[in-house]
Amino acid sequence: MQTKGIKMVSKNPKAYHDYFIEEKYEAGIALAGTEVKSIRLGNVNLKDSYCIAKDGQMTVHGMHISPYEQGNIFNKDPRRPRKLLMHKREILRLYQKVKQDGYALVPLSLYFKNSRAKLEIGLAKGKKLYDKRESAAIRDAKREMDRTMKDRGRY
Repeated sequence: MQTKGIKMVSKNPKAYHDYFIEEKYEAGIALAGTEVKSIRLGNVNLKDSYCIAKDGQMTVHGMHISPYEQGNIFNKDPRRPRKLLMHKREILRLYQKVKQDGYALVPLSLYFKNSRAKLEIGLAKGKKLYDKRESAAIRDAKREMDRTMKDRGRY
């Protein structure tokens, strides 16, 4: 996802390990000024974060944005819930999916798009332990095939 005007800040690889990502959405985030400065420095962690759709609004919980060094009194709580900016139709649709089908909303990545902070959200279904093992086995087999093909290219 490296196109013009996009600067990747943080990814959440744990989400791909723990969930099957079925759909992806882009949402803006309501942030304070010092939070934006801290994100620009890359001081953000998406590891244990999740999203909730409630009362026609969407929020992200557990996203840790470290306090900005020069922020002093303007710094906000690093783990406070932050409002996500999406169309009402999208929020209602996601709310219905999560409510009925047992899906979860998981942040996948945080990036700047034309100087605006954006959060990529995945509509995800949880993996069982055997699914995780299967994914690891497929990844290892692919790595082994690539290694074999590379070795054959030398001779």
